[in-house]
Amino acid sequence: MNLFVFGVGFSAGYFAARRNARGDQVGGTVRTREKAAGLSAKGIAAHVFGPDDRDSTIDAALAACDALLISVPPGTSGDPVLAAYAQQIAAAKRLRWIGYLSTIGVYGDHNGAWVDEQTPATPTNARSIERAQAEQAWLAFGAQNNIAVQIFRLAGIYGPGQSQLVQLARGTAKRIVKPGQVFNRIHVEDIARVLDASLAHPRAGAIYNVTDNEPAPPQDVVTFAAGLCGVEPPREISLDDANLTAMGRSFYAENKRVKNDLLRTELGVTLAYPTYREGLSALRAAGEGPR
Repeated sequence: MNLFVFGVGFSAGYFAARRNARGDQVGGTVRTREKAAGLSAKGIAAHVFGPDDRDSTIDAALAACDALLISVPPGTSGDPVLAAYAQQIAAAKRLRWIGYLSTIGVYGDHNGAWVDEQTPATPTNARSIERAQAEQAWLAFGAQNNIAVQIFRLAGIYGPGQSQLVQLARGTAKRIVKPGQVFNRIHVEDIARVLDASLAHPRAGAIYNVTDNEPAPPQDVVTFAAGLCGVEPPREISLDDANLTAMGRSFYAENKRVKNDLLRTELGVTLAYPTYREGLSALRAAGEGPR
């Protein structure tokens, strides 16, 4: 299979490396020439797709791809990949699958209630509104061009090098308490498993919640991580005292529990890390966290 990825970041990069290791031909974009050199060193054909720089080789890569993964965030003017490459993607004769990495943020706030894929998207902040609009643009594009487009709504992403264990080691972990607040999470390995399953069983117009099985208070996750390391957790602080960025505070403005049943019933996915406990325990066993 020939896979092309727009936006080889943390989660998409994990998936690209996984498919590359299996023998697929994998190419993808990063924003700078320096990052492209690093990606090429890992055996992935690198292309630059940034606001001020763009490789002319992307056209040929799209023409040759069987599957396309989009992990580039939209902006105020819409989805940048569709804006730049809609014509080339529509003309790609081998292309059979498009995956779009979105966010559970498109559901907005539900005061801690459960939501699933049938719940209407009611985003409340600008970033999530742009994501919801990009989802619809990609679904419409797929329908117009007879290409199976799948939407993957991701929960809070963690994995190697990116977790509460790393924050504890750096001294940046915060145990923020907002009564009643819960979040879902998802390990990058499980994102990759879902994408693998969808590639094997495409369904045009499909939307999947890619989350773990247990939405949990964020302070509980930090406490568990500290316990794995045998260290005292940071003291509890209120949201008002947490000194978060505006983006960080925006996550706490929404509270919901997200169901992931469709992953199991339709795609047959068994999560490697069904809760944060399994995921953090595996990362600790791999040596992450305070020494």
